[in-house]
Amino acid sequence: MFVILGLAACTPSYSPNSYDARAVQQANKVDRGTIVGVRKIGISANGTTGTAIGAAAGGIAGSQAGTGGPLSAFTALGGTLLGGIVGSSVEHVQGDTEGYEYIVGKPNGDLLSVTQKDTTPLAIGEKVLVIAGPQARVVPDYTVPAEPLHHKNSDEKPPTET
Repeated sequence: MFVILGLAACTPSYSPNSYDARAVQQANKVDRGTIVGVRKIGISANGTTGTAIGAAAGGIAGSQAGTGGPLSAFTALGGTLLGGIVGSSVEHVQGDTEGYEYIVGKPNGDLLSVTQKDTTPLAIGEKVLVIAGPQARVVPDYTVPAEPLHHKNSDEKPPTET
């Protein structure tokens, strides 16, 4: 039970709107581009954490069986193996998900690929920002204002109150 709860806290977030603590306050290169291709993909959890936690829990539980000697050693080994298999399976059930692979065309003609989990895929032709770094991501280009900014003419006088 505690193994499953421990694994639930370890499932990664593949959202472009979620940052790992190690990625915060890091400067990342940003490129503009256009979505030129999209396909749905599967994202598989690596299973390492689940295997380790399950093996440890299974080994501890298995070592409690018997009164010592070879029987305790074999039950500990069996518990470790079984716990590792169960832990890996639980992590895959909780962590495997679907996402999208985006092919982004850069202004210089280069193409690049970024995969991430989105609720709704970005549309082909959409202007995007590609944010490089440990957690690369593609997001709609929010740096371009919807309408041009109007600068005040320096000759204009502010309105006076009456």
